[in-house]
Amino acid sequence: MAEEIERDVMEFDVLIVGGGPSGLSAAIRLMQLAQESEQEISVCLVEKGSEIGAHILSGAILEPTALNELIPDWKEKGAPLNTPVGAEKIMFLSETGAVSTPQMFMPPAMHNHGNYIISLGNFCRWLGEQAEALGVDVYPGFTAAKTLYNADGSVKGIQTGDMGIQRDGTPGPQYEPGMELHAKYTFFAEGCRGHLGKALKAHFDLEKDVQPQTYGIGIKELWEIDPAQHQPGLVVHTAGWPLKPDTYGGSFLYHLEDNQVAVGFVVGLDYKNPYLSPFEEFQRFKTHPKIRATFEGGRRISYGARALNEGGLQCLPKLTFPGGVLTGCDAGTLNMPKIKGTHTAMKSGMLAAEAAFEALQENAESPAAELTAFTEKFNNSWVYDELSAARNVRPSFKWGLWVGTLLTGIDQVLLRGKAPWTLQHGHSDHETLVHKDKAAPITYPRPDGKITFDKLSSVFLSGTNHEEDQPIHLTLKDASVPVATNLALYDGPEQRFCPAGVYEYVEDESKQDGSQRLQINAQNCVHCKTCDIKDPTQNIVWVTPEGGGGPNYPNM
Repeated sequence: MAEEIERDVMEFDVLIVGGGPSGLSAAIRLMQLAQESEQEISVCLVEKGSEIGAHILSGAILEPTALNELIPDWKEKGAPLNTPVGAEKIMFLSETGAVSTPQMFMPPAMHNHGNYIISLGNFCRWLGEQAEALGVDVYPGFTAAKTLYNADGSVKGIQTGDMGIQRDGTPGPQYEPGMELHAKYTFFAEGCRGHLGKALKAHFDLEKDVQPQTYGIGIKELWEIDPAQHQPGLVVHTAGWPLKPDTYGGSFLYHLEDNQVAVGFVVGLDYKNPYLSPFEEFQRFKTHPKIRATFEGGRRISYGARALNEGGLQCLPKLTFPGGVLTGCDAGTLNMPKIKGTHTAMKSGMLAAEAAFEALQENAESPAAELTAFTEKFNNSWVYDELSAARNVRPSFKWGLWVGTLLTGIDQVLLRGKAPWTLQHGHSDHETLVHKDKAAPITYPRPDGKITFDKLSSVFLSGTNHEEDQPIHLTLKDASVPVATNLALYDGPEQRFCPAGVYEYVEDESKQDGSQRLQINAQNCVHCKTCDIKDPTQNIVWVTPEGGGGPNYPNM
């Protein structure tokens, strides 16, 4: 059908896929350079969310390094950085108690003086306004459905998703074909586990010389709390309970303005026990005696979840390929010990913009086939230096919490990230689950509806919505695998690792033997990508739904 459809075509100098910090920073930098040199350049940015910021979720603490470089007068321009970090602490939790880390032993990367507690979604909305004011064509609600290639194999651009396709794959009464967007350079800035970025890595073998990326799932809630419990600027991080020492993860509590607190929980997706539920661990965390008081008498406002890159320098793919680049979390530039990726993502986009602009200036009609200058700029930047200094932290924890903490102290506090060795990660996250007969089942307490909640009421607060009569975007390579392998060997881990209740094993009505089938509630999907990462058989493939679908985060 696709070959028969006549599609509108639009041409640009640079096309950017993704309206997060990296893509928006790249767009802004390109237009700044064009203005400075009095040149005209056409830049288009497409974003699958209903608006810029709709799909953006992070803690978030912003280190303003890249922002200071990109928009030095951001304060005058009204950037939503309203809460500077004040007090901060790190706690190691047992089931009933907590031990705080003395300031002198905190790794330098975890000091947040000069940083800001923000809503990353609101920050991206503001960046989008700056980009549009400079002349960037910003198109929210448009998915990048597939990558287009030139005859020579270089990237030509993308095709946006068709609208109005019915569940059976045929055009419905509201059908509108997607457009082809062509560009001299295409920047892929989709965020962690971008579906086109994933395909490009395989197509161009961009990861052949690096270790497999490792990920975490971050689950977040926004609360309005009792003013007596509110301390604007307070930053709290915890490790330990409720996770076992062999499972990487931890929490954050960030006190914003207006009596609001962002609370989140991150679990490394290399965990082994198929009975573990990151969502339930998060809910249980909030009941800790040192944590619960913050939320007593408060009101939960919003909920969301998103995977994050944890691998660091060892897992960075080749950043360039003919006709395009990977930037930000599509590449994996998050700094794990800092628990921050916004400033590094922004800078990577800015560097790609500078490389592309220089190439266009040298030969606007036929610029260089591959932006190798981007890699050179990246490797000579402070982003590379940060990731190099951080490279040993995440792999230290493959030996558990206590050994990892000790090794991190040596690496970050004593050696300041300049150790003469580089630790290796080991496995892909989907390879680490043990069979159910070798794992201890976990019994989680029932939600109380005050501090702890279930998945469905949580998804409601994410504003998630998808057009129901469209093809399910959580696809299976083999429909028999969930029951024959995942359920049989791992007791159906997808029903626990998904934080949105998308996957559910139910009785198979077509059979009379009491057997089960996998039901996919795609309407619930918050686009976190955990299933695409953690599925032990890699049978689940996340593809983009219709544009504008998914969560609509108001202040996350």
